[in-house]
Amino acid sequence: MPLQTSSRLLALLGLLQARSVVPAADLASRLGVGERTVRKDVERLRELGYPIDSVRGPTGGYRFGDHGRLPPLLLEGDEAVAVAVGLGSAATVRGLEEPSALALGKLEQVLPDRLRRRVRALHESTDVGPANTATNVAAPAVDVGLLADLAAAIRDHEGLRMRNHPGGDPDAEERVEADPYRLVSWQERWYVVARRRDDRSWQAYRADWIELRTPGAGRFAPDPLEGGDYAAFVLRDVASTGWAVHCRIAVDAPAEEVLSRINPTVGVVETVDESHSVLATGADSVEMVAVWIGLLGLDFHVDAPPELVTHVATLAERYAAALPVDRG
Repeated sequence: MPLQTSSRLLALLGLLQARSVVPAADLASRLGVGERTVRKDVERLRELGYPIDSVRGPTGGYRFGDHGRLPPLLLEGDEAVAVAVGLGSAATVRGLEEPSALALGKLEQVLPDRLRRRVRALHESTDVGPANTATNVAAPAVDVGLLADLAAAIRDHEGLRMRNHPGGDPDAEERVEADPYRLVSWQERWYVVARRRDDRSWQAYRADWIELRTPGAGRFAPDPLEGGDYAAFVLRDVASTGWAVHCRIAVDAPAEEVLSRINPTVGVVETVDESHSVLATGADSVEMVAVWIGLLGLDFHVDAPPELVTHVATLAERYAAALPVDRG
């Protein structure tokens, strides 16, 4: 069914926003009208002050000019969420905190109520962890629809029913019912902090390792994490359960010295005695684990997992071979 004139003009603006040059035939097809109607609609928009240029030739059509006022912001649901995610990430960059917050506020003002609620739920439900560690493993794709659904569940106090795949292994499945409290973005990975319904324990679930099931688990009465620092909880939980590679490294130094040499996001340090400690750490690859323990600058001992032992042995041989030959 053809759109009414006002709705069609908005749809036409949206189509022109998305591409540099759009053929009139494509516009007519998408809008369900003839090319003559498209030409009339373009003239209406020009009369309203929108700079729409005509492009001649076999690849011609219409495009926005680079002068005059901008068209209204027309975003699909996932597009609006993606912009909000980007602004939230930019807010972690020193010097961009205030501009990012102002930009997000302006974004909300120009969105329809449905999208405004969706974006605001994501913004109000998200903390961002420190972005000062790295990995040699490609970050997982962000499913903005899933993030929006998780944010809405947090906002509305709706329990989750989900399939959790630890380590991202599709063959390892755990069915979970949990109450979500916060989203946390850290190192280009997203986590939802939730309280399990079976044993009331807190856990951070990696968003790219879960599948939501519908319907959800029903509403719950909020009982927040003590202290409310969900980002810190994620860092602690990931150190013990949330990495693809986990290990416990014996270090020949007291815990206080180890703590003074590491970023707190790298792992958890446990005291053995006044001269020895254990670093519980991990990463998404053995290469990155080797980086963390190499940066300690302290004597350490590795006995598991086997792939890490092999990698450290390879590094030892490689570094030894890199030394100059003693000709004396």
